[in-house]
Amino acid sequence: MIELEGVPELVDPVMVAAFEGWNDAGDAASTAVAHLDKEWKGEVFAALDAEDYYDFQVNRPTVWLDGGVRKITWPTTRLSVVRVGGDKPRDLVLVRGIEPSMRWRSFCNEILGFAHELGVELVVIMGALLGDTPHTRPVPVSGVTSDPDLARTMDLEETKYEGPTGIVGILQEACTHAGVPAVSLWAAVPHYVSQPPNPKATLALLNRLEDLIDLRIPLGELAEDARAWQVGVDQLAAEDSEVAEYVQSLEEARDTAELPEASGEAIAREFERYLRRRDGGDGGAAYLRDSPSDRTRPPKPKPTQRPGQAPEDGEGDSGDSGPPDSSDD
Repeated sequence: MIELEGVPELVDPVMVAAFEGWNDAGDAASTAVAHLDKEWKGEVFAALDAEDYYDFQVNRPTVWLDGGVRKITWPTTRLSVVRVGGDKPRDLVLVRGIEPSMRWRSFCNEILGFAHELGVELVVIMGALLGDTPHTRPVPVSGVTSDPDLARTMDLEETKYEGPTGIVGILQEACTHAGVPAVSLWAAVPHYVSQPPNPKATLALLNRLEDLIDLRIPLGELAEDARAWQVGVDQLAAEDSEVAEYVQSLEEARDTAELPEASGEAIAREFERYLRRRDGGDGGAAYLRDSPSDRTRPPKPKPTQRPGQAPEDGEGDSGDSGPPDSSDD
């Protein structure tokens, strides 16, 4: 039995999880949860036993000095709680860690044990994958679930994916089998600029999370970081006409495919987000949702650097470019 000391009764709690590794291209998902933890000053209340789930030759512990005393930080998964006030108070349980090396079923059962004890009403798992998407366009984020009823009520896609999966897919299925509503949010990261960080993809995940749970998320400096990231990619690509042509082809394919989205629900979502942020001064992120008038160019692809490539739930919606490498991150 899980005993939670010092954790107050939570208000309509939602669990938000992300894991470093195979399902975290550009570190976009884990950075999103870290942002929530930082902005809302999360308080850690539990950590899973690293001995149970991690291979320390794959994810090595780190040694550091604290006032001259050597200490060790072990790779693990930590849970924290944030209290969100305002007109619609709602608390979040944040789960952030590294994809486990072993005993995934036990790992998911332990996470679900915390969810049960805390009265969690919804689990949202965030991930990021590599896809054929141009960095010059808004980051595609797909929301998927295994629950057909939840797909209808929350305007999500029911996953049809078959193939290799990571801890995101396993945890979502564990939630479904346990009767806990669960959703996965997937951001598509351009495969030709996959190196972390990717604040633009992180921002897109947070925007979609905000829409999903109807909770205004403070963005801090994230919008400016995303702008600087895109400018940096543009500058690195200034003299690479070959890759620029490739990006142009991605842009044309993307614009053609999404033409119907220029009206209806897509516009309604943007307007609702604008109304939420109008009085909060967070409108600086809006540029990331507009199609830029000037085409920019990314750095030349590096075939050996494809971290985070994961054919996962919602993968087909983001145009993932192929099966993953045989080795995990």
